[in-house]
Amino acid sequence: MKRADVAEQYKWDLSDLFETDANWEAEFISVKADAEQFRVYKGRLLESAEVLHEAIQAKEKLTRKMTNLVTYARLRHDEDTRDPIYQGMAARVESLMAEIGEMMSFFNPEILGAPYSEVEAFLAYPPLSIYRKAFEDLFRNKPHTLSEEIESILAQTEEMGSVPSNVYGMLLNADMTFEDAIDSEGKVHKLTNGSYISLMMSKDRVLREDAFNKYYKTYETHINTIATLMQSEVKKNIFYSRMRKHTSAREAALFQNNVPTSVPDQLIQAVNDNLETFYKYMKLRKRVLGVTDLHLYDVYTPIVSNVEFPVTFEEAKGMVTEAIAPLGKSYQNTIKSAFSSRWIDVFETEGKRSGAYSWGTYDSKPYVLLNHKENVDSMFTLAHELGHSMHSYLTRGTQPYVYGNYSIFVAEVASTTNEALLNDYLMKTLTDENKKKYILNHYLEQFRGTIFRQTMFAEFERDIHAHVENGGALTADYLCNHYLDLNRKYFGPDVVVDDAIKYEWARIPHMYYNFYVYQYATGFSAAIALADKMLTEGQPAVDRYLEFLSSGSSDYPINILRKAGADMETDAPVKGALNVFKKVVDELDQML
Repeated sequence: MKRADVAEQYKWDLSDLFETDANWEAEFISVKADAEQFRVYKGRLLESAEVLHEAIQAKEKLTRKMTNLVTYARLRHDEDTRDPIYQGMAARVESLMAEIGEMMSFFNPEILGAPYSEVEAFLAYPPLSIYRKAFEDLFRNKPHTLSEEIESILAQTEEMGSVPSNVYGMLLNADMTFEDAIDSEGKVHKLTNGSYISLMMSKDRVLREDAFNKYYKTYETHINTIATLMQSEVKKNIFYSRMRKHTSAREAALFQNNVPTSVPDQLIQAVNDNLETFYKYMKLRKRVLGVTDLHLYDVYTPIVSNVEFPVTFEEAKGMVTEAIAPLGKSYQNTIKSAFSSRWIDVFETEGKRSGAYSWGTYDSKPYVLLNHKENVDSMFTLAHELGHSMHSYLTRGTQPYVYGNYSIFVAEVASTTNEALLNDYLMKTLTDENKKKYILNHYLEQFRGTIFRQTMFAEFERDIHAHVENGGALTADYLCNHYLDLNRKYFGPDVVVDDAIKYEWARIPHMYYNFYVYQYATGFSAAIALADKMLTEGQPAVDRYLEFLSSGSSDYPINILRKAGADMETDAPVKGALNVFKKVVDELDQML
């Protein structure tokens, strides 16, 4: 489908950011001038509380403008990654961002050059008082903040540091093409990064196998290039961690959110300790599908047979809106506004970025990119991304700019809570028993895809960074073989782990997000706990949850989640989620 063929109501409205490309160009020029003027504060930040506040205001103004420029360029680029105009805008604004980062690089070292007591005294000046937590966090980073000269150099390397992920993104979304998949009747199916999972969910096993093999054959063709990009990404992470005197790349990534490394470690351990339950689910899948050998191209297709459950986008809108009713009328009405005010870019079109996300700025709508298919999975994706968007909307509507974003550690909680509420709504309202079984199967698939799969990714990411930190090289053979071994461990004895799966790591863009993936699993676990509390305790739990959504970065993420009712410094939420998985496996086993 071409973008021109999509009705306007199904395209996002980016006018909150810029009315036209010409407005963007004018702001681009303005920001460059503002950045030059920011230099006047160099050497003066601690002159007085008034000067410090003035400098912070100027920095925030510049950062907000910069963020709007970056976001608009990237959203336009993602509409059609082949478009040279938006490729150019995205590249130019990345260069500008690196340039401005270098101009502002004096800010933190200059403040950290003074004792905290001096800065703390300035906080008695009322306009500065809201920055107390920000300054406390800045001084927490003091051992990892370098001299002004080195900070300036590091800022100038950021553009180069984004090369691996940028090249990977262009390869994945713009340049990589796949041979069409053929079903059991000889019918041709378009195979893309966007359509692959839909084909894996097909009832037609011939189609699934053909799509699986052709999909990974294409990745095999590019595997040496992608392995080189992956090694460059890992080395970049290690370089920055060592420059900033962290013990490892993982410790550096988690330090930013004040999350101890014990959190992902206990996640991986808890999941590894409970793989037998996952093996039981695979055994159930093998029995119900009636196959002699269960292959990896059989693990996505629903195991509840003879159930047609298509869901149009309009139907998905209605069900998601009803499902989040426990969160209150205000939350529900904002979701309705998301549809009418065109927060969402709905359908897959030629050249469009694959996958789904929620993205925006402090000054804009929280935009949602989808590639909607008429199935249950896409309905849950809609609920998921709107959870992100509502988290952003409530945070920005409550917090000042300095705390107007939230850490990646809590980012997946709101999205997954929406999915849990949708699952509960469907189980309570569906009258067709087969559809209920289908939803139970889908729920198990959420566990498989989020707790087990993302933990496997996290283990892979941990291992490949440690391998390089210990002097190893990330060759294509090493990456593929290690990933294949992890699949064998996680899927267990009742699954034929097809050799082609060793290329799967190469299709996962989150591998370029610097230790992001484990947070899908911890976030899912927290969401299961919080959704259960809201459905059983009612309004008190809802109030705590809405406070969580409105907290932004006003406190550390571990503390914010603990207040909401999920203590992630213990393994209780993860173990609780794994117990729910076990119960649902047993329930579906009995029903089938």
